Amino acid sequence: MNIMLFHSTYGLRPAVLEAADRLRGAGHEVWTPDLFEGRTFDTVEEGMAFNEGIGKDELLKRAILAAAPYSERGLVYAGFSLGASVAQTLALGDEKARGLLLLHGTSDIAENASVDELPVQLHVAEPDQFETDDWLSAWYLQMGKAGADVEIYRYAGAGHVYTDPQLPDYDAEAAEATWRVALGFLETLQG
Repeated sequence: MNIMLFHSTYGLRPAVLEAADRLRGAGHEVWTPDLFEGRTFDTVEEGMAFNEGIGKDELLKRAILAAAPYSERGLVYAGFSLGASVAQTLALGDEKARGLLLLHGTSDIAENASVDELPVQLHVAEPDQFETDDWLSAWYLQMGKAGADVEIYRYAGAGHVYTDPQLPDYDAEAAEATWRVALGFLETLQG
């Protein structure tokens, strides 16, 4: 599969590059665009402040420009937290998208969003202060209404970005379970 993997609000940290290497090791081609142009952050607050300074439109423009040269190939869009929200927006707007892998995050869905049975897999902590139960229930229903085929995996007691070993949220067991399931999901998209 051709995978466009977007970083979180922490920026393009080592954990994102390690995730890309793991995906490459499973036979996938992976791109990891740096939407923050080299900036990384130690706290979510710093990253969110920087992201707000860029603005949502500029961030999406950068993501679209990064994905455009590869979209004809039929991309799987993937991302961590903020990057998942970016990936979701791009996947819902790309009729050639092959799948959507969301790690730690989702995004609003346009009322007129429509996909043709797009395979979607979400991995999220339980509870998660950024992805509340009420939000996830509404998100799930909206994604289904848009035509997506959605699977949600919850990880009790894990922190928000629990796949990043350098963050306090890290949960090794939840991270390994996530990657095991996600790699299986990507295998199903090969056919």
